[in-house]
Amino acid sequence: MPVLELAIVTPERTVYRGAADYVQVPGSEGPFGVLPGHAPLMAELLAGALVFEARGQRQTVAVSGGLAEVRRGSVVVLADAAEFAADIDVARAEVALARAQQRLGPPVGRGVDAARAQRALARARNRLTVARHA
Repeated sequence: MPVLELAIVTPERTVYRGAADYVQVPGSEGPFGVLPGHAPLMAELLAGALVFEARGQRQTVAVSGGLAEVRRGSVVVLADAAEFAADIDVARAEVALARAQQRLGPPVGRGVDAARAQRALARARNRLTVARHA
């Protein structure tokens, strides 16, 4: 049975490189699945759960934006951040969520970068969702 070659890469490291039977990607136009023989495409990623199956094992990775490139026989995910669900420190993610909510809540103080706080909020929520539902 044909398999895909999957690479999940962040600016800091390669999170995963290996075979996958299928991949589900959180694309900006909605999640989409990739099986061997999928037509080539490029897609923007949203924060969400990237799910793949390798050797009968389902794996879930929290990704925070980036790009996915599908080629015949391979999927390359260039993520801003990526972390396996099993590696997510839930307590740390809860602290990050509370901090982002505090920064965005009233009163918004001087020097608060609202866009950055929104991204931090989305990342923390995504990490918690993936960790709790994987």
